[in-house]
Formats: sequence, C-alpha cells, structure tokens
Amino acid sequence: MSKLLLLLVGFTFAFASGGGSAGSIPDITFTWVGFAALVIFAIGYYFVAAEEKYHIDKAKPALFMGTFMFILIAGYYAMHGMDMDLVHTQAQHLILEIAEIFFFLFVAMTYIETMIHMNIFEKLKYNLVSKGYTYRQLFWLTGFIAFFLSPIADNLTTALILSTVLITIERKNKAFLVPGAINIVVAANAGGAWSPFGDITTLMAWTAGKGTFTDFLFLFPASVLGYLVTAFLLSKFVPDTKPDFDIASEKEPIVSHGANVVIFLGGFTIFSAVMSHQVLHLPAMWGMMFGLSLLKLYSYYIKKKHSVKLDIFESMSKIENNTLLFFFGILAAVGALYFIGWLALAAVVYDPSVLGPTWSNIGVGFLSAIVDNVPVMSAVLKASPEMGLDQWMLVTLTAGVGGSMISFGSAAGVGVMGKLPGIYTFGAHMKYAWTIVIGYFVSCVVWYVQYQMLGIGH
Repeated sequence: MSKLLLLLVGFTFAFASGGGSAGSIPDITFTWVGFAALVIFAIGYYFVAAEEKYHIDKAKPALFMGTFMFILIAGYYAMHGMDMDLVHTQAQHLILEIAEIFFFLFVAMTYIETMIHMNIFEKLKYNLVSKGYTYRQLFWLTGFIAFFLSPIADNLTTALILSTVLITIERKNKAFLVPGAINIVVAANAGGAWSPFGDITTLMAWTAGKGTFTDFLFLFPASVLGYLVTAFLLSKFVPDTKPDFDIASEKEPIVSHGANVVIFLGGFTIFSAVMSHQVLHLPAMWGMMFGLSLLKLYSYYIKKKHSVKLDIFESMSKIENNTLLFFFGILAAVGALYFIGWLALAAVVYDPSVLGPTWSNIGVGFLSAIVDNVPVMSAVLKASPEMGLDQWMLVTLTAGVGGSMISFGSAAGVGVMGKLPGIYTFGAHMKYAWTIVIGYFVSCVVWYVQYQMLGIGH
C-alpha cells in the first residue's frame, strides 16, 4: 500500500511539476506564462469535473483552456522576440494529432446515429427485455454485449445505448440498476481497452504508433478476465427475480429497410481504417472518411431505388459535438503544458531508480480514475518515456480499465450518470468500487503473466 501511495504522489508531481523540454523548444516553465497555464488548466479542469454541480457542459471549459493557453504562449513568444516558427510548428503538429482522432470519432458517431435512426438498437433492446430473463441474466447479457460492442462502437456510445436498455427494463429497482450500470461501465471500458478504436485512449496510442492493430488484440485476456472477476462479484448483489414486462402492451420496433447494409458498411469502414493505418500507412481516419463516403452513396442509392429517405446529414446533426470539442480542448491543453515544459518530468517517474515502468503504468490507472483517462494518456504520450511494446500495452490497459474505478473517471461513466440521474451516482458507484479494484489488479496480473513470464504479445 505504501508503494502505491508513493506511486500516486510521484505521478501527481510528475504531471504537475517542472523540467526541461526535449529538443530545441525553450523551457518556459518557471515564467509567468508557465504558471498562468497551470492555473488555467487547474481551474478549467475543476469545472470539467464539476459539470453536474454547475450545469456547465464540459466542452466549454475544456475548449477555453485549450485555446487560451496556446494564445498566451504565442503572446509570450512574441513579447520576448522568440522564434515564432516553433509555436506555429507545434500548433500544426497538435492540429494533425487532434484531427486524426476528431474525424475518426466523427465518422463512428455518424454510423451509430444512423443505426439508431434505423431502429437497430431499439430492436436489440426489445429482444432483450421481451425474453423473460431474470434480472441476473439481464445483468450478464447487457455486460457481455457492452464488452463486445465497445471494441466496435466505442465505450461511450456502448454505455449510452445499454444504460438506455437498463432504464427500459426497470426504472426504480436500485438493487438491479446500480450494479447493472457499473457492470456496463466496466464492460465498456474493458472491451474498449483491447481494440485500437474501442476507447479514446487506445485510439490515441494506436494513432501515435505505439502498437499495431494486432498488438492491442493481445490485451484481450487481461481485459476479459479482469471484467469477469468484477462482474462475478457484482452479480451477487443482483436479485434473481424477473422484471415486470407485459409483451402484449409493447409494440415491436420495425427496423428500417437497408439496415443490414448499413451494419455491413459500418464493419467495412472499420476494416478500411485498419487497412489504411497498417497497410497503406495513411491515418486511420482516412479509411473512416472513405467509409463515410460509402454510407452517403448508399443513402443516395436507397432513396433513388427504394424511395427510402436516409438523411446522413440528419445523423451528423445528432452527433454529440460537445464530446468532440471536449477532446479538442483537453488535448490542446495537454499539448500546451508539454510545449511549455511541465510534462518533461513525467519521463523521470518511469526511470527504474524511481518507480520503473511497470509500477508507473499501474499508477496511471488510479490517476485515470481521479483525473479522467484522456488527459492522463495524452500526458504519457507527450512525455514519451522509453518503454517497450509490453509496457505501452500495459499503460493502454490501465488507462482504459482504470477509469472505471470512479464514476466520472471515464467517458462511459459520465455518460451513464447522465442517463440514470439520482440512481447511478458517485456514492452508489463507490459502494461497489472494491469489486472494480479487484478486477483491475487481476487484469494487471494477467498482463504480467502473459507478457513478462510467458513472453506472449511481444
């Protein structure tokens, strides 16, 4: 336990204390702009974390701090006659990094909204609740669906869809809803950890070239076993009775014409993204945008051939743009801290004489739960400590799975809190958090046995 506390303290100082920037970028950490950037980041992130308290969308403070911090840096450079080309180059690199993630998520969300419009997920929900399953059976079904849907649809979308299923099954029984909600969050995050596009953190690691598509698939054993342990412990708190559901009073949803083709195109789009990145050496979002073009062409065809209106622009209008802008802002803010020099000491934590890569990466999971996994993973990637593939896979695993330990530690958790207000709360989550911590350490142990002892996945 003392080593774990040392780990967390070390990380806190590593991500919020000074050091020299790499390369030819001047170190401006202990200047007024360096301290101002830290203050802006701290205040901005407070409002991001307190989204529910102040009823302010998290994208607003994130976008403000991300853009304003770079404006301050540019102003400082101009005032002191420093090389403005450095600012321009750094901003360009940051825009490229953000754009790859931004457009990838944009296309994925468009496909999901199109499937929602075509009643594909409504049909899934009806099939689940109309079979006469017990609460415990529905607990396991929604969990397994979340685990295997998340690698394709991303953890946030998966959590939102299946939390809607939960509230459809039962609106008041907290003995089912709270463990069921936690189960979905844990399953969505664990499922996203072994897919390059299942979670924003894995997507960031993949696009940064820290592993190939198949490298991430080797995280499946650690992800699934850790999830199963948590789910098994949680299931003991779920009643084994059946929910009240009158199938005669419920109308079965009708899936729109062409739904199967859209599902196929969605799968092909993911395939195109993988091929673009792994074979053609193009950004993954290139294949995604190609898939979007196919979806738009199909919408034209189905309208001309079958007189079925499939408006892709309408699907785009329903995308959660606040989520995309939040990622833009938070990644820009972390990029600014890196440019100033505040993240340089992060690499020191990974030194064997301090904590070493394994303990440091395990600590990332706990930091992700407290701070949110996106900025933590972004900071690790920016610091870019010298690590082998096995350690980059460990930090991908811990950042993704670790966010489940606190309700607001991941996008999936925040999304479910919004879907089940007053039911899935911070306090309700923490009551069962011990089950998630046990599952987290199981995942870490499985990683250690697989990578360090057996050498599988290198």
